[in-house]
Amino acid sequence: MYKCPKCGMEFEKPGKCTMDGATLVKVEEEKSSTAPHKRHDHSEHHKHMAQDFKKRFIISAIVTIPVLILSPLIQNLLGFSISFMGDKYVLWILSSFVFFYGGYPFLKGLFSELKNKNPGMMTLIAVAISVAYVYSTAVVFGLKGKFFFWELVTLIDVMLIGHFLEMKSVLGASKALEKLAQLMPDTAHLVTGGDITDIKISELKKGNIVLVKAGEKIPADGIITDGDSYIDESMLTGESKPVQKKKGDKVIGGSINGDKILKVKVEGTGEESYLNKVINLVKDAQASKSKTQRLADVAARWLTIIAITTGVITFVYWVFQGDLAFAIERMATVMVIACPHALGLAIPLVTAVSTSISAKNGLLIRNRTAFENSRKITTVLFDKTGTLTEGKFGVSSIKVFDNKYDENNIIKLSASIEKNSEHPIAKGILEKANGIKLDDVKDFKVLKGEGIEGKVDGKKVTLLSKKALEKRNIALSEDYDDTATLVFVLIDDTLAGVISLSDQIRKESFEAIESLRKVGIKSWMLTGDNKQIAKKVSGELGLDGFFAEVLPHEKLEKVKELQERGEFVAMTGDGINDAPALAQADVGIAIGSGTDVAAETADIILVNSNPKDVTSLVLFGKATYNKMVQNLWWATGYNAFAIPLAAGVLIGYGIVISPAVGAALMSLSTVIVAINAKFLKVKK
Repeated sequence: MYKCPKCGMEFEKPGKCTMDGATLVKVEEEKSSTAPHKRHDHSEHHKHMAQDFKKRFIISAIVTIPVLILSPLIQNLLGFSISFMGDKYVLWILSSFVFFYGGYPFLKGLFSELKNKNPGMMTLIAVAISVAYVYSTAVVFGLKGKFFFWELVTLIDVMLIGHFLEMKSVLGASKALEKLAQLMPDTAHLVTGGDITDIKISELKKGNIVLVKAGEKIPADGIITDGDSYIDESMLTGESKPVQKKKGDKVIGGSINGDKILKVKVEGTGEESYLNKVINLVKDAQASKSKTQRLADVAARWLTIIAITTGVITFVYWVFQGDLAFAIERMATVMVIACPHALGLAIPLVTAVSTSISAKNGLLIRNRTAFENSRKITTVLFDKTGTLTEGKFGVSSIKVFDNKYDENNIIKLSASIEKNSEHPIAKGILEKANGIKLDDVKDFKVLKGEGIEGKVDGKKVTLLSKKALEKRNIALSEDYDDTATLVFVLIDDTLAGVISLSDQIRKESFEAIESLRKVGIKSWMLTGDNKQIAKKVSGELGLDGFFAEVLPHEKLEKVKELQERGEFVAMTGDGINDAPALAQADVGIAIGSGTDVAAETADIILVNSNPKDVTSLVLFGKATYNKMVQNLWWATGYNAFAIPLAAGVLIGYGIVISPAVGAALMSLSTVIVAINAKFLKVKK
């Protein structure tokens, strides 16, 4: 278990606090009784911080008013005079209150950072206000010079309001994830026999039957056992149109039922539910660090070192010029302006926004570095069946070679063998056999890369591809339509017939390929089908190339082949059979995984099989990286001109920045970084 030294939040992995940027410290398990499910919630933590900063700002601002009125410089500027015996002591007492009360978060942060040998933002702010306070206090009690009480209190006020606005921005970045968590209804209608009882969804168990009325949210992942309806899954998958679901189809908890009544058998509740998996996946992605984040961390450390060094040099220079008070003021301003707060938030805020938005649009990020690398993709390698095509194979024709059988016999035997398969071809054959009573199968086995076989009603039935047929030296008496998928049926090792199936290209595929082409990305296709089918589909879609007749274990080699040509490859697959290829690809994308969000090999999981989501992913990856770069440039770039001004380089021209103005600039830069992150959008 690892703990944030600033806020006390606990994490399961080492690194830094997602939002605060503090290095996590390992703690002994026995000292941390907080189980993973009891970990502090980031949003609750930041709500508390926002309220704390707001409260401290209001009280400090009220006390600041008399401090300003009693400050000689303010009186001279506004042309009035208020003085009385002991007024400087009253000024000191009021300023001391603002220093200790309003400055408490920064002073506390200073000790935490020094304790962990990781000086940063809080160190710089705390040093700046402490130097100003200690020096001014010494002046009150006899040291020659001028005090900085009005500068001190206004600096603290600006820092407090800046941090409050920042916390509000952080909370805004987390709202999308909160909305996901709020999708589930509070109760479910449990069906037991003929009775219907309303229970809390926490009481649902696997196997329960629940009634979902028209317009209600589905209370758990499950399978429809009765009824059909259009389901709105837009908040979960990004699919804008309601999806028709019927008996036997899977539904996701949190999606909204249409205008018909459904009965659903519960399959996944609690931690097993799709929604929980997505939320955990998003949290892990937000907590994980990409190369860009690590670069920002290094930059923040260097900026802290530069700030302290520049502050000391500035102080020494102006002391030698004979003005101690001015030297302290310049050093404090430099340290405040150079606070790496914006830099510390530049990447985490974009990460929080992008992972939440992508989850709402059916793009689930498991590997942040791979996601950010999607901007480098030069070639997308698509699996054909079910991705570029509908994946719904329909039987177009049946030819019988053995006069002992007819079309019904051929389709019945084939469907009996295929009935336990989830392959699109199997579904096409089973759909053709709809209404035919199927036989039991014995000795079923998969012939790797060739087909399947088993015994049906005492007969050995083998279903093979054309390539497998040729491999067995079984001659064909005539030519066949090679643009269709052919399943050859052998009964007792004798060729008895052939089933032709065809698949339709998705209309979305044309748009997806065209969109990729417009941004300079090549599209290739990978398929186990023959070259004629692959050539036809490739030609219609205008692909840059294709690999045909590829066996599952050969897919990895095809990815390597493209990489050896210098391509940065994104591989799309189902996350199971394509695991080696997904692992080999520069960016592995599991497509059509549905509610199986735990595709271990993939870097990114697309809930739908829609090829346009691949385009959305690539464009969103580029947009996310661009936002990170923009934030990094802003968070570091403004220091290039602000620090020299704070140090007094242009004082000869009458240009100088006060500590309060410096604090305002630093806070403004943080808010700009937060606002910029929130402009991220997924282009569908």
